Amino acid sequence: MGDVIPFKKPSPFEKHKGKSLCKSGFHKWLVVKEKQFDVKQGKLVTVYRCARCDAQKVEAK
Repeated sequence: MGDVIPFKKPSPFEKHKGKSLCKSGFHKWLVVKEKQFDVKQGKLVTVYRCARCDAQKVEAK
């Protein structure tokens, strides 16, 4: 027998869980380690990705 997959439609609470903070500007930034050098700028950059909404920001130093 195969695995049982739930086909329940997610409730609005489950669908939007954790996104109200991001809408207010309070992201949970985590550093992305894969991409640390920007070829166009020729500089080391730090790429941040929000753990809740997957927004990105780049900081060049």
